[in-house]
Amino acid sequence: MSLKKVRVLVVDDSALMRKLIPQMLEADQSIEVVGTAMDGNFCLKKIEELQPNVITLDLQMPGMNGIDTLKEIMRRHPLPVIVVSSHSTEGASITFKALGLGAFDFVTKPQDASVHMAETARELIAKIKAAADCKVVRPGTLRGAPPRPEKIATAKSVPTPTRIVAIGISTGGPQALEFLLAQLPPDFPGTILVVQHMPSGFTEMFARRLDELCALRVKEAQSGDLLQAGRVVICPGSRHMTVKRLPMGDVVVLNDDPTVNGHRPSVDVLFRSVAEQFGQLSVAVLMTGMGDDGAEGLGAVKKAGGMTIAQSEESCVVYGMPKAAIERGYATRVVPLDVLSSTLQALCGRSEGHVDSSGAKKSFGAGR
Repeated sequence: MSLKKVRVLVVDDSALMRKLIPQMLEADQSIEVVGTAMDGNFCLKKIEELQPNVITLDLQMPGMNGIDTLKEIMRRHPLPVIVVSSHSTEGASITFKALGLGAFDFVTKPQDASVHMAETARELIAKIKAAADCKVVRPGTLRGAPPRPEKIATAKSVPTPTRIVAIGISTGGPQALEFLLAQLPPDFPGTILVVQHMPSGFTEMFARRLDELCALRVKEAQSGDLLQAGRVVICPGSRHMTVKRLPMGDVVVLNDDPTVNGHRPSVDVLFRSVAEQFGQLSVAVLMTGMGDDGAEGLGAVKKAGGMTIAQSEESCVVYGMPKAAIERGYATRVVPLDVLSSTLQALCGRSEGHVDSSGAKKSFGAGR
């Protein structure tokens, strides 16, 4: 029985990319490139004519640019769109705008086609297949609380966090994290560590964007960053993030070890480190994304006595990562995205709940 092929329309103003992308996709028998378009106007005509299942879209095009094209696609024919983005800062900025308008995911153009072509092809093929199976997220479906940029001024002594919350997330992540973090109060008593599968060069801008949208303090992680209450740290693209308990305080440690599950950063690396260092004080959350990175790490947190949460199927853009952990029996709770912020607040409690009956602080942080 021949399976139905995924019909792809490639939109790019570069003649080279209009040739390269179909060549990359030819490697997979289940994908068929039904056409190419050199700008937004041609793209909209060809959608009606060719009825593709998935579109790859260049954002920086003359005439009708990628952002305007994306808006029209979402208005007229809501289809999954994978953005093919440049590595530049401008490329990163416009890519996040596209994700906010409903693009499914993005891949970066290989800077050196001869070296990175196979890698880019694998990533693009995997994302096209996932996009073909997904439900299209219309822009505005994830309406978070209105942005609350009024942050609490950083006191000289920041309270020790009640819990360490580690989040692993991939496809669909930028929108889901914006939604989640916008709903957490500025005095959230835990520390949040995030591994989002994303290339280097994009995570710094992503952290800045989140910092503007929510009341918590968000930054791209650096080795030596202290784990403080009310702080969110985003793992840099192409590095692994771990944690370490030290007498002077608990810190982030980054490394350049080989990829794990094909990823660097890897969710498993973060979850295992948090389980080992913080045990019962850890909360691990596996959210929307392809593949199974983080499933075994969630198991490690559960074994160490921490709380493990998987995002519910109906609230995921792609159910791969949470599903893998649920099927292995590692998720203690399965929670929809819109209830996740209240779940985390209940689990982390307020900082004063951190003192035991004798009035002594539990062993956490400095002076351990």
